[in-house]
Amino acid sequence: MNIQSSSESQIITIDVVKANDLLRNGGYRYLDVRTEEEFKKGHVDFDDALNIPYMFNTSQGRVKNPNFMEQVLPVCTKDDHLIVGCQSGVRSVYATTDLLNAGFKHVYNMGGGYLAWVENGLPVVPPKLGL
Repeated sequence: MNIQSSSESQIITIDVVKANDLLRNGGYRYLDVRTEEEFKKGHVDFDDALNIPYMFNTSQGRVKNPNFMEQVLPVCTKDDHLIVGCQSGVRSVYATTDLLNAGFKHVYNMGGGYLAWVENGLPVVPPKLGL
C-alpha cells in the first residue's frame, strides 16, 4: 500500500487584495520567493518584506534553491504568519508546500503573484535606478 502525504490540500491561496489587507492589518509578513534580480526590479511595498529565492536561474534553467529552508528558518519562526508570493503564483505554491511540510502553521500562498499585485494597482517599490 502506497500512502502519500501531501500538503497541497492544506495550501490556502488568497488573492492579492486579501493579501494586502492581511499585510497591512493582520500581522502577516511577506516572503517574496523570486530571484534577487526580480525583487530588485520592483516588489510589494511592505516594510518587512523578505526576499529568499526559491529557485535560481542557471545556464541549465531554473533550479531549486537547495538552502531555501535553511535561509528561512533564521528569519522566520514556524508560528509566524506568512504570505508567500512570487512573480505569477507558481513558485510560491512550491515554497508554501515546503514551509507547511517543515511545520509552519500560518502560511498563505498569494495567487497571481507580483503580476496580479501590480495589475490591481496595489503599492509597489519601484526598481532601483541603475539596474
